[in-house]
Amino acid sequence: MVVTMYPWQQEPWARLQHLRERLPHAILFHGPAGIGKADFIEAFAQALLCENVRPDGHACGECASCGWFAQGNHPDYRRVRPEALEDEAPAAEGEEGGEDKKAKSSKTASKDIKIEQVRSLSDFMNISTHRQGLRVVVLYPAEALNMPASNALLKTLEEPPPGTVFLLASNSLDRLLPTILSRCRKFALAMPDHAQALAWLQQQGVQDADGWLREQGGAPLAALAQSETGNRDELDALLQILAQPSVDAALRAADRLSKTPLSALVAWQQRWLYDVFSYKLSGTIRYYPRYQRELAGLAARMSTPNLMRAIKSANERRAVADHPLSPKLFVEDMLLDYTACCA
Repeated sequence: MVVTMYPWQQEPWARLQHLRERLPHAILFHGPAGIGKADFIEAFAQALLCENVRPDGHACGECASCGWFAQGNHPDYRRVRPEALEDEAPAAEGEEGGEDKKAKSSKTASKDIKIEQVRSLSDFMNISTHRQGLRVVVLYPAEALNMPASNALLKTLEEPPPGTVFLLASNSLDRLLPTILSRCRKFALAMPDHAQALAWLQQQGVQDADGWLREQGGAPLAALAQSETGNRDELDALLQILAQPSVDAALRAADRLSKTPLSALVAWQQRWLYDVFSYKLSGTIRYYPRYQRELAGLAARMSTPNLMRAIKSANERRAVADHPLSPKLFVEDMLLDYTACCA
């Protein structure tokens, strides 16, 4: 397991060290997607388990504990996340692997954190730690907890076992149970400023770094991941319909676009509508400067009440994008509703 820290995380890392004097039993790190929250909490988990922490709060990387952590088999560490993310790293001790992993990959991996995953922590939390230190549980994204899993976690947070620290990460606090929020110390991780994120992307060798960064809402890791695909096909397919809305175009494109993650489609539309609104008010474009002519045309002819209605609909649609009854009908409704607002 390789733990990465990014330039924009240095200030929050220094701020986080003040919590170590009186460490809460649960810390909820929250902020926009694509800024490296998972890496940040993994680094903190390693530092909490390290036997020779550096003066700056980082793990030493050399002790036995750091060695176990790097190999993904630290006995006092557990990571809980959806099955859909489990192909990104080797299974840690206590996680499924081998034949179980192959069987899991043969079916669609769940995007939820399930109650069985939370309940499986019971034995881990009821045994002595290996080095008389802390037990650390990392869980992300917290909004992936389904309702039974949320309730099971809540019971644990209400009566936290001694010597156990929960580190949670969330992209969206409003999708978590208020009772879970109330039992965690919240720690904000902000979007890096554009110049810092742009400089980092350029150091990674990303071509058209500014364009990718803007299209991903300023999130550098999301921009890097998208740039590595080199593919704007789905984005441009949506933007072309938004630029020239029509019922026929919406119906024709719905089937193709429904194969794209719906949360991404809604986010792209929200950014488009923000650009229309911004151009209408101030003549500026934040996300899609490649479409300046089309955005200017829409801003000129779209009434403010209709634009506000479209923005409100997109915001409401985001709340259900991860669990639609039918992806194709979801996209059709999204595009037809937008087309009506542009009439």
